[in-house]
Amino acid sequence: MRILVTNDDGVYAEGIRALAQRLKPLGEVFIVAPDRPRSATGHSITLHKPLRLHRIHLPDGSVAYATNGTPTDCVTLGAHAVLNHQVDLVASGINAGPNLGWDLTYSGTIAAAIEGAIHGINAFAVSLAAEEVLPLARAESTNEPFQSELPPMHYETAAVAALNIARLLQEHPLPPHTFLNVNVPNLPIHALRGYQITALGRRQYADRIESRVDPAGRPYYWLSGSLVEERDQPGTDVYAVAHGYVSITPVHLDFTAYTLLEPMQEWLRKLPLITDGAG
Repeated sequence: MRILVTNDDGVYAEGIRALAQRLKPLGEVFIVAPDRPRSATGHSITLHKPLRLHRIHLPDGSVAYATNGTPTDCVTLGAHAVLNHQVDLVASGINAGPNLGWDLTYSGTIAAAIEGAIHGINAFAVSLAAEEVLPLARAESTNEPFQSELPPMHYETAAVAALNIARLLQEHPLPPHTFLNVNVPNLPIHALRGYQITALGRRQYADRIESRVDPAGRPYYWLSGSLVEERDQPGTDVYAVAHGYVSITPVHLDFTAYTLLEPMQEWLRKLPLITDGAG
């Protein structure tokens, strides 16, 4: 089994090392990751500048490939330039923080798994649902002091969960255009209550825009946000993680709102015919 491991926190992040080490019993593991943090880049790709790929050694001695591209680029480069189209599994993570509900639309970690699914490869994203890292990120972005001590990050818990899910995918390959989104509570492994198959919950943020002026008198802005709504109904990923379970959410790439297809046929009848003239 040939496994491509990537992330959006950067090639030197602790989470990617924990994930790669834990997956090694399953086969050959290849790390291809951004050369710097690329969180919240979504499914962006690099088109208008060259991509570089550097073979490096991580602090634990592992060989990895670092690129100036996005997480999506990492999957494309890894599959084509490093593994010569011979990839059995894409594992993205371990993200430092949750990717629950609507977080999927922003996440580079999720985007890498999406790209794997687009390439027809079994893929999953795994995140350590430690909300405590989010206030720290906001403090760094706004130069405000962060007053609280961070609890330990239990990457090994998430790595063990990822190994179990990778084994599951060996036995049960996913259907086309599908990937798994996995969120693991930030707990010691003995404190986990188990696994739950979940739907996406709902998480909504209030935007915060910090306006400043540089020495030349030109305005610039810091963007951040805070969680204002989190609907943790039973059966959702938000609920599962809040109650100590690993959430496993199957996600399909088809965004079509099927419930609207039939009603919109009726709406269409009320539209005027398209003509060449105005009015």
